[in-house]
Amino acid sequence: MTLLKNIAFCCILFVACNGQVQKIRPEIRDITESVYASGTVKSVGQYEAYAAVSGIIEAVYVAEGDSVRKGTPLLHIGNEAQVLSKHNSELAAEFSDIASNRGKLNDARMAIDLASGRLSNDSLLYQRQLHLWQHDIGTKVELEQRELALQNSRNMFAAAVVAYEDLERQVRLNARQSRNNLAISTRLTEDYTLRSEIDGLVYKLPGKKGEIVGPQTPLALIGEAGRFVLELQVDEYDIIQVKPGMPVLVTMDSYKGELFRASVTKIDPLMNERSKTFIVEAQFTKPPPMLYPHMTFEANIVTRAKSKALLVPRSCMLDDSTVIRSNGDKVVVKTGLKDYQMVEIVSGLTPGDELKIPGP
Repeated sequence: MTLLKNIAFCCILFVACNGQVQKIRPEIRDITESVYASGTVKSVGQYEAYAAVSGIIEAVYVAEGDSVRKGTPLLHIGNEAQVLSKHNSELAAEFSDIASNRGKLNDARMAIDLASGRLSNDSLLYQRQLHLWQHDIGTKVELEQRELALQNSRNMFAAAVVAYEDLERQVRLNARQSRNNLAISTRLTEDYTLRSEIDGLVYKLPGKKGEIVGPQTPLALIGEAGRFVLELQVDEYDIIQVKPGMPVLVTMDSYKGELFRASVTKIDPLMNERSKTFIVEAQFTKPPPMLYPHMTFEANIVTRAKSKALLVPRSCMLDDSTVIRSNGDKVVVKTGLKDYQMVEIVSGLTPGDELKIPGP
């Protein structure tokens, strides 16, 4: 575990006459224990924008530092073939539209009406012939002919209805398919215009007009303006000690000699297998006056703190649980919190005990 590095200590120091043996007494003061981490600053919602298609950048609509709204066009990638494909889809959708095929449907409806009229007429003639036959008027052949004509009319009417329904289904299917093809073509065409996914600021825009780009080419870096988070990399050995809400002490190369405070807000549950680290996010309690994405920093996540603890320098420890009195006696102690320089003695020593720092 890497410990907080900026806490100084001041123990009572005694130097023997020979100038070689150092003796000290424990002191009572505050101590904090922390986990060291390094990382970079990111804007809230920061992401790299990629195009879903390949082509040549035809137009760039924004510049680095511009504010954008969600949906704002950033750049356009030219592709004439896709434009022509969309025009073809528009023509097909217009040709297949139900309104454009209303004439065919009306003709099929008229065929049903004609078949219905013929069926009604043949039904009436059959009933008359049947009535005559029941009164011994007419012949059996005439009755059978009327019955056959009626059956044919029924079949023609049913066929006309089926033909209309099939035509209507086909027209509606073609119309829907054409609309879907047009929607797909329109969506593909929209893919050639890269748009912002958030309200924010364009921090980087590497793409230039005339460049050939593909789906693997980052074309813009966008994030919220004026809102930043700290992205820390914490070693897997230390991650179990880190909890949301823990205070974070931050130093930055851009602000030499200054200490900033933050708080842990999020812990990524998935470890980076290559670096053996976890991503931990934190937010400034009071941020520096000026921040930019990818600024680097070092931080200490304060995991535990204690006031009025009995402390000795780590150099006094013979091992993890033993110190040496000034008379040479070894004493087994119980330790508690530790920082980079000091260690808490929970039991085994008193403030009046005089200790000897082990020699090299």
